[in-house]
Amino acid sequence: MSNPAQVIRPPNTLRMKVGGSFGGIDAGAIAKAEQALQAMSSQFGQWLQDELEKLDSARAGIRDSGYNTATAEVLYFRAHDLKGLGSTYQYPLVTRLAGSLCKMMDDPAKRMAAPMVLIDAHIDAIKAVVRDEIKTDDHPTGKMLAETLEARVTEHLN
Repeated sequence: MSNPAQVIRPPNTLRMKVGGSFGGIDAGAIAKAEQALQAMSSQFGQWLQDELEKLDSARAGIRDSGYNTATAEVLYFRAHDLKGLGSTYQYPLVTRLAGSLCKMMDDPAKRMAAPMVLIDAHIDAIKAVVRDEIKTDDHPTGKMLAETLEARVTEHLN
């Protein structure tokens, strides 16, 4: 016995809700955004220094008030900001190092177990690579720093 199948194709209501067909990527808009970013690039160094000061201030808050949920959260958000901004400011290594710090502190339930010595190592590494203008992990020192810190975070989390 054969059982004939019927294919039912539901209507694409999403297409109707967003206004029809999706166009391609607007190359002109991308070019304008890249030009705007390039025009601001002279300020990246100062903006990165401002972010480093905020990170250092978060660490100072821990030293002054102790490592508690409030001070740990402030530090986490400062590291998270750097994770997002490092590459924008032409320091992908800062993104990688801040990402490692964030990985260790992502889970609020485990955040308080993060060893301060490992937190300090991440912050000091981020400051050192900016000071010495080590922008990528193509640099042997940058690569070693990133790999070592990531390994320590993995050991801590496992």
